[in-house]
Amino acid sequence: MIEDIAGSACRRWTFRCILPFLAAIGNSAAAQSAGHDWPQFGSDLAGSSAPTAPTGITADNIGSLTHLEVKLDGTVDASPIYLHGVAVMGSMHDVFFVTTSYGKTIAVDAEHGTILWEYTPAHYSDWSGSLQITNSTPVADPDRQSIYAASPDGAVQKLAISDGHALWATPITRLPQKEKIDSPLREFHGHIIAVTGGHFGDGPPYQGHVVILDSESGRPLHVWNSLCSDRVQPLDPNACPSKQSAIWGRAGAVIDEATGNIFVATGNGPYNGVTDWGDAVIELDPSATHILGNYTPKNNDWLYKDDEDLGSTSPVLLGDGLLAQGGKDSKIRLLSIQQIAGVAAHKGEELQIISSPTGEMILTAPAVWHHDGETWLIATDYGGAAAWKLENGKLVEVWKNGNSGTSPVVADGLLYIYSPRGSLGVFDPTTGKRIAELKCGRGHWNSPIVVDGRIALPDGNANQRSTSGILNIWSLPASASK
Repeated sequence: MIEDIAGSACRRWTFRCILPFLAAIGNSAAAQSAGHDWPQFGSDLAGSSAPTAPTGITADNIGSLTHLEVKLDGTVDASPIYLHGVAVMGSMHDVFFVTTSYGKTIAVDAEHGTILWEYTPAHYSDWSGSLQITNSTPVADPDRQSIYAASPDGAVQKLAISDGHALWATPITRLPQKEKIDSPLREFHGHIIAVTGGHFGDGPPYQGHVVILDSESGRPLHVWNSLCSDRVQPLDPNACPSKQSAIWGRAGAVIDEATGNIFVATGNGPYNGVTDWGDAVIELDPSATHILGNYTPKNNDWLYKDDEDLGSTSPVLLGDGLLAQGGKDSKIRLLSIQQIAGVAAHKGEELQIISSPTGEMILTAPAVWHHDGETWLIATDYGGAAAWKLENGKLVEVWKNGNSGTSPVVADGLLYIYSPRGSLGVFDPTTGKRIAELKCGRGHWNSPIVVDGRIALPDGNANQRSTSGILNIWSLPASASK
């Protein structure tokens, strides 16, 4: 390591050799103190997409952003993550990390857009160009030495930030041709939390699974199955008579940081409130061993029959013991976590049911913005966007507009919504009024991150089976971002 920093000519601790080493440590410490990370989808464990750190980007200076298009060896139909001031290939960088639809994970220098390293799964050629894909977002380890990423063979791998080599790879499905890692990965207290759904077209057999891996070794610790949930081992999809019940929301599993409890929502599938949990919200303990709470609407049978997945979006943790759950049926349900607690089946028991922004299905991850002592929920659907404030235990609409898009992000007082038609809209989150529009390519599930004077947004659609793509990076001038 010393030779990497000080040069191969240094063979002992001389004053000449130690100076570059100390300088590198100083630069690293300065970078870490000056910057902020975006280590996972939605920035935090709950996937709120509303970080509190300043970004430096304001309504006044957004017009000064420069735009860089980085060519990638794959389509990133998901979201990037970001770490500032990490050691890659022997020097310090601010880095965006992305995973492509065919499982390549790529480290991109955030300042210059250069590719620092690229990890390719061993059997990439087996599925490249096929419908066997992943839409997952990677997650960074808190030690900032490694990240975790998914691939279309149903594996999660731990990759070294320094050069992208794999430290371990663990399959979490026995039938990757049918079961897909669609949602972001999470890391919590040495555990990696991953969920599975089905590939495009809902072709069984598949089931939804919550899988817990040991972050150090990759060893599977526990599996919770959304169907045949009395079985605690990884399921062969053909071994369970019940099918479907995918876990595929854009935020995946969301985690209450205070308790470590895991919340997921399932899609269409059988429901009996005992072992089969199709179209349900489930709260699990941190090890995914026990169900702590559950909920399904009274019209569960209709949801299943009419393909109206409750789990088309992930649970949204609002705080104060409340969560919101959207769905393909164009409804948002406000729930009390305490009221749905326990293993007994809870049907109905909503505190409130409201319409999606424009009465269209919700397929994205809403943002939860805590601002001036108030809690805001901002959601998008096919027709537009809307914002509600939580008042006296109810969601009260504040504004609505016709700007549809993917999962919204609120960062440093600005609201960002990507339109898959080819633009990133910037809005006032308190009024919904447009402030700016940044042009880019067309896309699908892609969503932005905003951090350290930069915006990163992939474009492209995984369903087009492309092996190339673009990462857009907008940056403030260097002087403005400091």
